[in-house]
Amino acid sequence: MTGAYLVVISDAAALAWVLGERRMAFPEARRRQVDALSAGDEVLIYTARGCFNNPTRDRGRIIGYAKATTSALDLDEPVTIGHRTFTLGCSLRVVGVAPLRTGVELAPLVHRLDAFPDPASWSARLRRPPLSLSEADVASIREQLDPLIEPLSNHLADYLTQAKLSIT
Repeated sequence: MTGAYLVVISDAAALAWVLGERRMAFPEARRRQVDALSAGDEVLIYTARGCFNNPTRDRGRIIGYAKATTSALDLDEPVTIGHRTFTLGCSLRVVGVAPLRTGVELAPLVHRLDAFPDPASWSARLRRPPLSLSEADVASIREQLDPLIEPLSNHLADYLTQAKLSIT
């Protein structure tokens, strides 16, 4: 049986790197959580409200999903994005993404997801990614996400352009 995880991306440059490189990177401090990630696991990509530097306009959304093609391992060379350094990573096959600024808002779903046993403090659980998801959680999310998903090639340029705009 494969696992499923929600990865939280709170920075446009990091999102551009993940989608452009088809890799996920994690800081050393997340080693314990990341050790469970294996090839074949499903990775749902969540962009936090502040990802594009406008949390009053943007919502926290699950924007796509991928399959891990490798386990999470120590990177030969650490990756630095912004002021953060990542020492662990895995390769991804991005199955698809929703168009920019669309996707499934997470907040309205938390009351029915196993990953958030206390809906009142759900956002605190996002500070420790990757967050393990049950099969029921994945089914509930995918029911809403799948109609929005398109090939990465349809939207990669939009995400990369938005990352450049968010950085400047």
